Amino acid sequence: MCLDLQSISDNGASVNPMTGAGQGQQLGNQWMKKICIINTGGTIGMSAGPDGLRPEPGFIAEQLALMPELNNPSMPQITVQEYEPVIDSSNIQVADWRQLAGDIAGQYEQFDGFVVLHGTDTMAYTASALPFMLRGLGKPVILTGSQLPLADVRNDARENLKTALLLAAGYTIPEVCIYFGELLLRGCRATKHSAASFNAFSSPNYPPLGSAGTELEVFQDRVLPVPPLEQGLSVESLQPQEIATFRLFPGVSVEVLQNVLQRPLKALILESFGDGNGPSRHQGFVECIRDACQAGIVILNLSQCGHGSIRQTAYETGAALEKAGVVSGCDMTIEAALAKLTYLFSRDLSVEQVKTELQRDLVGELTGTVA
Repeated sequence: MCLDLQSISDNGASVNPMTGAGQGQQLGNQWMKKICIINTGGTIGMSAGPDGLRPEPGFIAEQLALMPELNNPSMPQITVQEYEPVIDSSNIQVADWRQLAGDIAGQYEQFDGFVVLHGTDTMAYTASALPFMLRGLGKPVILTGSQLPLADVRNDARENLKTALLLAAGYTIPEVCIYFGELLLRGCRATKHSAASFNAFSSPNYPPLGSAGTELEVFQDRVLPVPPLEQGLSVESLQPQEIATFRLFPGVSVEVLQNVLQRPLKALILESFGDGNGPSRHQGFVECIRDACQAGIVILNLSQCGHGSIRQTAYETGAALEKAGVVSGCDMTIEAALAKLTYLFSRDLSVEQVKTELQRDLVGELTGTVA
């Protein structure tokens, strides 16, 4: 269902009414920009129910109609597409990623950019999956939401939404991003770090693509290059995969780990200590890991620290994992690693091909040269 909100944005579209736009590259002919808002659900469009906040169909369109600032000449023309049913993001599945990617691709030529309203709980997962699906993306796809509903007297929803619209309409940002709490972040580098702060998301291993203080800035040197026009947009389909995560801790049970490392498991993200270390002197631990790797299960090493990169050969305890066959996850977030593993296994690659691709930068998800 598409709700055309042209009546509240009939002054056309401009991009950036603010002066001093920093290093951002603004687009020309900005008065005719068209942005599609895709409302998947989330706190931003929720209302109070008997059992707590709940998604409410049609609520976003009603609230947008009550926002006079959307009539400002600086705002783009807006069309709202709302999913039926709208959902709490905790219920997001791989099938929902496929629908979202397909809907963006199906309307790609009609709009200059897309703003996806999404719940915060799994926003970073969706923002990590979409870059692997939307290959050849040359327009902004910006996910946003809020910690408090749009209808609340005090909320963060209005600023997040308005700024996301300005960014999508006004700058050359050919990638999937999250805008939240005054920061524009690469989607496959972002993670939710707070359930209470308006600054809910961070990008621990890659600097923000932009910021929104008194000036709206986009740092173009940090943004991915525009793909060749002839490449066009294509959608890679993802399928659910047998992937798990396992967090190490002092006294971890080898028996529990062995139970996790059973078929049909294809891959395990091992949340290790520090630079990528594990209890190498723990009886049976390394042997358990080695047996799983030899059985064809991909084990990807990510640090519990979040900030920083895996260096499996820096310490003896990390070198033991490398010798056992564990693959370095470099400086990926867990969200990006899960999305990447899902993408690679959906392509029916061999185990060795998956291991190789995991350490290559495909969409800006890890530090290196994008393949």
